[in-house]
This record gives sequence, structure tokens and C-alpha cells, in this order.
Amino acid sequence: MKFTNERPFADPEKAARRLMEHARAFEPVQEGRIYIEHLNAPFLFGDSGTPAEYAAGLDRAIALGWLELHESGTFVRFTQSGSDLLA
Repeated sequence: MKFTNERPFADPEKAARRLMEHARAFEPVQEGRIYIEHLNAPFLFGDSGTPAEYAAGLDRAIALGWLELHESGTFVRFTQSGSDLLA
């Protein structure tokens, strides 16, 4: 017997792909920067993802080489493979 619904972003791969969709929706600013709030707000509040799912998805996207997180943690950039994924 199940008492909870299946979480749509429980799989980090699905969360990473959804974050990539959100990143694609915004026009990058100077030097290809996509500010992190353009990813986390739609994911957490629009998609009703949890902070753990967001963190796992972002970590997965970085591990797969789709996004590059700046050392300050305030923005990400698409890598070449991330741009190719969205093409």
C-alpha cells in the first residue's frame, strides 16, 4: 500500500533535464551567465520540486558536463555538451 505519490524529480537525471529546460528559457547575460535564481525559483516554486531534488539535479547536470557552476555559486554557464543537448 502506497501512502505517498511518486515524486516527479526524485530521479536526479530528470531533475537535471528539467533544470536545463529552465536554463534554456532565459537569455544568458554577460559572458553567458545564467543566474542561479533563474533556475531555482521555477524549479522549487513552479515545478514544486524539493531543495534536495534541486541540489541533486544541479549536481547531476554539473557532473554530466552540461553546466558549469561559478566558484561564487551565483551563476552557471552552459558547456558545449550542454548547448548540444539543447540544440
